[in-house]
Amino acid sequence: MFSKRIETLRKVMAERGLDAVLLQGDVNRNYMSGFKGDESYSIITMDKAIFITDSRFTEQATQEVKDYEVREYQRPFEAFLDKIVKEFNIKKLGFEENVLTYELYNSYKEAVSCELIPLNGVIETLREIKCEKEIEIMRKAQNIADKGFEHILKFIKPGMTEREIGLELEFYMRKLGATGLSFPSIVASGVRSSLPHGMATEKVVENGDFLTLDFGVVYDGYCSDMTRTIVIGEPNEKMKEIYNVVLKAQEAALKAVKPGISCYDLDKIARDIITEAGYGEYFGHGLGHGVGRVVHELPMVNFRSKEILKPGMVITDEPGIYIPNFGGVRIEDIILVTEDGYEVFSKSPKELICLK
Repeated sequence: MFSKRIETLRKVMAERGLDAVLLQGDVNRNYMSGFKGDESYSIITMDKAIFITDSRFTEQATQEVKDYEVREYQRPFEAFLDKIVKEFNIKKLGFEENVLTYELYNSYKEAVSCELIPLNGVIETLREIKCEKEIEIMRKAQNIADKGFEHILKFIKPGMTEREIGLELEFYMRKLGATGLSFPSIVASGVRSSLPHGMATEKVVENGDFLTLDFGVVYDGYCSDMTRTIVIGEPNEKMKEIYNVVLKAQEAALKAVKPGISCYDLDKIARDIITEAGYGEYFGHGLGHGVGRVVHELPMVNFRSKEILKPGMVITDEPGIYIPNFGGVRIEDIILVTEDGYEVFSKSPKELICLK
């Protein structure tokens, strides 16, 4: 798997006239190598792959990284990098422009005797299409999240705080095998549910509240992501109306997922339904995003993106309505684009759940 990724990268390097690529961001480096640690580097030339780490990770790298020569370096890294550049006669070295700080870039530029060329998202683009192994891992990651939702529905009671609910959800999912959260869980109730990224607070959950739960886990290096909005007690008519509009928009977009549709058009399907219902001004974010080794990655599914969906992409479908001083609703599934349509990873029910 990793040797195939390296060969794919080399084709792009050849097209761009690069002699080598330096990867030091944890996500891209590990995606290309299989390493599970951090604070390491990899350099890929047209005929050599070198994994570079220090004494803390040398043994681990030797065990996990099979398609690279593992080398141990002594600080400063800049001096070691310059030796590699000279050893392999590297004239143009691609780097992750979204990883290197301005300070570090200047340090490399001063110490390394080659031209530094920004990669412009090369690895991120490669990561868009998931292989079968990645897809299976992501199914398992989402299965943990679905089981977490099933558990938390039995746990939630009026009088609990949002923080209590979030902690219980995290603890339960970790017991199921999650190594962490995809992002800090969003647990927002009552009027706070109008906050699209409302983190859990000490607010008490009360009867008559919307409760939005947006969460996911990391499992074997890959993320899951889902959102469900429920009601504590009985919803009023406006709550039912808003929920049903969001559900209609979410399901319409879902049914349109297939190879060849643009991210812009997919977003428009859901956005038009919400706008026609009179709530367009309350849907301010994009319909979704790619998911993989991080919870937000390419492609971006929004009204600015003309990218075309392809088989193997994993995206979210998560329209919402957020009304200040009233509350909000978001419903989110995580979806695989297949050869002829889609597969929904998230299995949790989407009809309005009222906890009494």
